[in-house]
Amino acid sequence: MSIFSKNQTKKIIVDAKNHGYKPDVVTFKQGKPAQVKFVASDNMGCMNEVIFKSLGVDVNLNGKKDVTIDIPTDKPGIYDFACSMDMFKGKVVVK
Repeated sequence: MSIFSKNQTKKIIVDAKNHGYKPDVVTFKQGKPAQVKFVASDNMGCMNEVIFKSLGVDVNLNGKKDVTIDIPTDKPGIYDFACSMDMFKGKVVVK
C-alpha cells in the first residue's frame, strides 16, 4: 500500500490548442486530502494562468511541466476555476 493512498489527486490537461481543460470537471470525496495537478501544453496564451477566485488561488503556469493545487475537502462544495480572461472554465466538486 502506498503512503499516498489516502490522498486524492486528479490531473487536468491545460489544452490551449483545443481551448479547454481536459477534463473540465473533477470530483473528490469529502474528508480526504485532495489535489488537482494542472499539466501545461504549448502556446498557452490566457490559459497560462489558472484562477480559483473562491480559494484565493492565482497560479501562473509559466511553462512549468505541472502545477499542483490543494483543494479543501472539509465540507462539500464547488470550486470554479478559469483562465486569466475567464474564457475557459472548469470546476472541482467535493461531495
